[in-house]
Amino acid sequence: MNLKPLADRVVVRPSKAEEKTKGGIIVPDTAKEKPVWGEVIAVGPGRTSDDGKNIPMEIKTGDNVLYGKYSGTEVTFEGEELLIMRESDIFAIMPKGK
Repeated sequence: MNLKPLADRVVVRPSKAEEKTKGGIIVPDTAKEKPVWGEVIAVGPGRTSDDGKNIPMEIKTGDNVLYGKYSGTEVTFEGEELLIMRESDIFAIMPKGK
């Protein structure tokens, strides 16, 4: 990917919204919940502290993360819907099996 975030920002590919409920009911597009987890596909170099030192990122490419419902900025890049957000908008790193 040619998209490189700056400072403490990350690029996240949101998970797909659920198409069906657990009971098998198909959910229309207008009623789908925004996803709150996704895969990190790019990370910036980290934040610079007040004394000029680089603070490295805890998040890395490939991590599955949990973030706030309205976090980040939605962008379309190379035909793909992505989110760009600050590392501080991410609540947790999830296990790979999710």
